[in-house]
Amino acid sequence: MGSFEGGGLPPDDIVVGALRDGDEAMFAALLDTWSRGMLRVARSYVSTDHSAEEVVQDTWLAVIDGIDAFEGRASVKTWVFRILVNTAKKRGVRESRTLPWSAFERDGEVFADLGVAAQGARVDGASGWPTPEGEALAAEVRVLIAEALGRLPPRQRVVITLRDVEGCTSDEVCEILEISAANQRVLLHRARTAVRGWLADYYESVKQPE
Repeated sequence: MGSFEGGGLPPDDIVVGALRDGDEAMFAALLDTWSRGMLRVARSYVSTDHSAEEVVQDTWLAVIDGIDAFEGRASVKTWVFRILVNTAKKRGVRESRTLPWSAFERDGEVFADLGVAAQGARVDGASGWPTPEGEALAAEVRVLIAEALGRLPPRQRVVITLRDVEGCTSDEVCEILEISAANQRVLLHRARTAVRGWLADYYESVKQPE
């Protein structure tokens, strides 16, 4: 049914009604639209891809169990991602993990999203970065972005993932993570500044003459 950002899903009231009626096609559409992004967010809290997959599975089970009680105070997407974050946090605490960041390195489809960020249009929040020339350099930049995200503190990492990879609005991020707008802005600014700085250092190094 296409991606959420592309308008592939119907309005929330129709989604909720279909889920309450046990509409398998609607549930499959939600899985197709949101599960990949949910894995990326879950991976910010847990130590392995397998753990992230289990978090997503548990989240969808909670959605099915809780849909009758959904009151519409937030969007369905925000509600689902809030359940996801709470589930992932609990799982992460149990694991007492060190949080290595490898999901971005292995998920080629994430790099398709980050291709815009590699040119400074999303992570930077402003134009002005040099545009990578050639596929080899672009690939290096994507790996660099993945490494940069991996070096961020977890709270900054999940905020920039939701905003600049998943395309959530600031209001959605505040609702999902249950943080204030000011806190969201600070975390996002620090994350973007750090990533921008690391990439600027990289561009300076590749511009050096032989």
